Amino acid sequence: MSLRRRTLIAAMPALALATPLHRAFAADPRLSPRLIGNPKAPVQVGEWFSLTCTHCAHFEMTVFPEVKEKLIDTGKIAYVYHDFPLDQIALLAAMLARSLPEDRYEPFVNSLLSSQDRWAFAPDINPKEQLQRMAALAGLSADQFHKIDQDDTLRQALVNQQDDDQAKYNIGGTPYFRFNNNPYTEELETFEAFNEQVRKAVS
Repeated sequence: MSLRRRTLIAAMPALALATPLHRAFAADPRLSPRLIGNPKAPVQVGEWFSLTCTHCAHFEMTVFPEVKEKLIDTGKIAYVYHDFPLDQIALLAAMLARSLPEDRYEPFVNSLLSSQDRWAFAPDINPKEQLQRMAALAGLSADQFHKIDQDDTLRQALVNQQDDDQAKYNIGGTPYFRFNNNPYTEELETFEAFNEQVRKAVS
């Protein structure tokens, strides 16, 4: 999905933005890195994604299963998720994912991307209500859902991190990948194309 600058901050209450993110939220485990695979692998792959990005969903359903089986589960790469929500629903979905126990983050993200056409874009549905149903299946009560939805501190932290990443990497769309320090901005349509970038990162 081509990135158009979103005005997420404008839709929120004014918060204290002057405090550096790494200091202000250092004690919040919800903001810690979400990594699967071997943390000591020679290649670290970062994916910046939005849970309402159709291209991210396509990658999740068509390429990622083979990446996980052949590269992540075998310890060849470490895979790091970077939330990069492109709208308010994606932002709430990211907040919910990060509020789950860390080992449930990746399954929840995968579930949302794999069923994106049903909860985010199906006709005559309320995406927020659908998200609440998905969150309940992941173990979040209605009360927890509403508290997360009203958590402007977490919301602002994720927006700030997104802004920092945008400024640092000039991200033009999602999904955006980095293979060690090598950016990759085109669509990765096949496992072979993905694996080629892994090989280049260690050559």
